[in-house]
Amino acid sequence: MSEDMFMRMAVDIAHENVITNSGGPFGAVVVKNGQIIGVGRNQVTAKNDPTAHAEIQAIRAACEFLDSYQLTDCELYTSCEPCPMCFGAIYWSRLKTIYYSCTKEDAAKIGFDDQFIYDQLALQVEKRSIPMICLLPENTYSPFQAWTNSRQKKEY
Repeated sequence: MSEDMFMRMAVDIAHENVITNSGGPFGAVVVKNGQIIGVGRNQVTAKNDPTAHAEIQAIRAACEFLDSYQLTDCELYTSCEPCPMCFGAIYWSRLKTIYYSCTKEDAAKIGFDDQFIYDQLALQVEKRSIPMICLLPENTYSPFQAWTNSRQKKEY
């Protein structure tokens, strides 16, 4: 299959998601060596899960398929430019290449505007609209110390 076919599939998944009233207008597929190994569709409202974006769903499916938390030799085809959350997941999963169709500006025009999240990330913590308060109980650093000292850790 070609890049165009994979992208067409991601867009078809997004379209089907809307016409079946299953979720938002977003679809994604993860491909490795020309084979689809993960498919995702926006299921935020269907699952009452704000993290159930198409890209996240496709990444989860691909990781399960490969039994790995890294997708280093994989490509993601998504019907729209990824939001900040999906962008983070893409980098954490180490995807090789991202192909997208609609832009974040296109998404904003139909009510999916993520710019406020980009703006919030750029602010100092104390200036963000959702209060973020640092609390330091006596055991604050014990997980980090345990990680540092662990001989069984699997770095990622």
